[in-house]
Amino acid sequence: MIALTAGAIATLTGGRLFPEGADPNVLVEGPVVTDSRLARPGGLYIARVGEQADGHDFVAAAAELGALLSLTTRPVGDYPCVVVGDTQDAFVALARATVDAVPDLTIIGITGSSGKTSTKDLLGQVLASHGETIAPEGSFNSEVGVPLTVCRVERSTRYLVVEMGARGVGHVEYLTRIAPPRIGVVLNVGVAHVGEFGSREAIAIAKRELVEALPPAGLAVLNADDPVVAAMAAYTHARVILVGESETAAIRAVDVAVDPQGRAIFTVRTPVGDRTVHLALIGRHHVGNALAALAVALECGMDLESACSALESATPISRWRMELTRRADGVLVVNDAYNANPDSMRVALDSLAHLGGVGRTWAVLGTMLELGEDSEEMHAEVGRYAAEQGISDLIAVADGAEQIARGAEAHGGIRVHRAVDAEAAEVFLAEELGPGDVVLFKSSRNAGLRWLGDRVAGRQVSS
Repeated sequence: MIALTAGAIATLTGGRLFPEGADPNVLVEGPVVTDSRLARPGGLYIARVGEQADGHDFVAAAAELGALLSLTTRPVGDYPCVVVGDTQDAFVALARATVDAVPDLTIIGITGSSGKTSTKDLLGQVLASHGETIAPEGSFNSEVGVPLTVCRVERSTRYLVVEMGARGVGHVEYLTRIAPPRIGVVLNVGVAHVGEFGSREAIAIAKRELVEALPPAGLAVLNADDPVVAAMAAYTHARVILVGESETAAIRAVDVAVDPQGRAIFTVRTPVGDRTVHLALIGRHHVGNALAALAVALECGMDLESACSALESATPISRWRMELTRRADGVLVVNDAYNANPDSMRVALDSLAHLGGVGRTWAVLGTMLELGEDSEEMHAEVGRYAAEQGISDLIAVADGAEQIARGAEAHGGIRVHRAVDAEAAEVFLAEELGPGDVVLFKSSRNAGLRWLGDRVAGRQVSS
């Protein structure tokens, strides 16, 4: 973070420094954290109150690890604290003051129903080759994750990439007030979380908040292949550039192919020239993500050759997104189970079909959450799609995936297995997997199949 005294933090957040007599000149220059276990010397701990725990109970633990100051709503013993009325509001004020202190900082916001994390990982690596860049760790895209990312900014930072998620209308707009973007990227509008939003139209309104927040001198990067996203051009005062495979795209991918390792190859056509690109990431769906990243890179002053070279060098960063592990016995494990919705399920199954080789292709699928009243049909459609793609075996894990199994059985041509839970699926796979097989794990995050994927891959399981 940008170094601030305890007194300055109190002023910025509208709080008071406790205990009485605490030194306001103490310089806080370490990391800002909301998890006391991550506290480090010289840092600031934000004592949030959640559903499961009260952060005030961990002020002492943060101090023991070196945190010099905590942001709280009440004094805690003799530990130095800035006491405020609301820690979230104060956290946001601190984050906004951080970006305001770096006037030359270019902020890039990314939103969409799927692909946000992969795209911010891509863009973070590409821009890092051009200037000092901060991008979120993992999927830090919420009212907590965004200010945590923002507070990593230093005065030398040139680019800040912000992933902006939403669980309802108004959420993205709230995040843009924390990190006001000059460039906004909207990837797609699908049905992820439609159960919470109520409709796909409401999802579109929520995602549109990003382009509505852009200044006239800004740039909206919109997906030409998604009509709902392309139509957002009418809702921004910023310049607009369309990217995709459509003929309307100014940055367009043509001659798209996938190599035997599942990696996309394409030619990109741009206003400044053409170039063949061979991505290192697994999955054809990364073409759209790469085009969005390329549009941002060109806007930030990178030349076409440098930007494309950086795209080709980019590797997976965030865990459980098309994460490949080749076991010693020749089984290829694809762990894509961080989250799931119908669109990302189809993308993952496409990749599994491309990766299939001499052995069997296994789709180990769990429930997709928050899909609303059409959830059963959406699950059944995933099962049908797996069969259509020629996947040899499907394992539906737990009751939530029963409709996936039924959809696959209704189509036919695929062996369907059921497992009552992840442990049962693990036992079954241990007996059935053989050399040359490819096994994909995919489910919503709370279904927990990412941990099963770790175990089957032989990775150490960590939270």
